[in-house]
Amino acid sequence: MAPITLHFDAILFDMDGTLVDSTAGVVGAWEVFRETYTGIDVKSILSSAHGVRTVDNLRKYCGINDAETLEKEAERFEQAIVTSSTQNGRNGIVLLPGASDVLGQLFSGRLLPKPCWAICTSATRSYALSAVRIAGVPIPDVFVAAEDVVQGKPNPDPYLLGAKKCNVKPENCIVFEDAPSGIRSGRDAGCKTVGLLTTHSQEEMEASGADFIVKNLSSVSVKMAGGGVDVTIRTD
Repeated sequence: MAPITLHFDAILFDMDGTLVDSTAGVVGAWEVFRETYTGIDVKSILSSAHGVRTVDNLRKYCGINDAETLEKEAERFEQAIVTSSTQNGRNGIVLLPGASDVLGQLFSGRLLPKPCWAICTSATRSYALSAVRIAGVPIPDVFVAAEDVVQGKPNPDPYLLGAKKCNVKPENCIVFEDAPSGIRSGRDAGCKTVGLLTTHSQEEMEASGADFIVKNLSSVSVKMAGGGVDVTIRTD
C-alpha cells in the first residue's frame, strides 16, 4: 500500500509502548508486588494490563479499594518500575524505534500557546516525567497524566483533555497508541488512530478499531506545516 499523508492540528501520543519501552521495569514491578499480593498471576496481568492506569490495575488485580491505600500503592508500583528496570541485567527505560526521529521533527512544536503535539499517558505524572527524562523524550507543555482525568483509558477523557489543552478539536487530531484500550480511547474521543505493533498483535489492534496499523514509529514521518503537522504513514 502506498504511503498516505494527512494533515492534523495536533498529534496526541501515548507514552509507554509508543514512545518508550518500560517493559523491563513493569515486569519487575509486578514481581515486587507479588511478594505482597501473593495471589496475583503476573503473566496473565502482563497480557491484559498494558495501557490502563496503575490505580485501575491495582484495584482490579490486587483488590485494593481504599482510596488512600490505592494512591500510595500506585506510587510504590511506579517507583518500582524505575528502580527495577535496570536490575538483573534488564534493559532499562529506552526509546522505541522511530521515536527519536519523529520527536526531533516536532521539537519546536511542543510549546504553548499553540502546540502541535502532546503526551496523553495512563501513568502518573511523577512516573511519566521520570520515564521520559530517562529515555530522552522532550517534555511537551501539554502532558496529560493519570491524575488529570476521572476516567482513564479506554474512556475518551485523556485524549479529549489533550486536544482541549492543545486548543484544537479532537476530530482534527491523530492518536498514536500501542494498546487496544488506548485506541478505543482515541477513537471514542473522535480522533484518527494509529495502532503500533510494539506490545499487541495485529489481530488485537484490528479488533480495537485502529484506523491505521504500523510496526512502530519508524513507519511514520512528520513535518510541521500550516500551523499543524503533516503525517505520512507507511503501512507496508
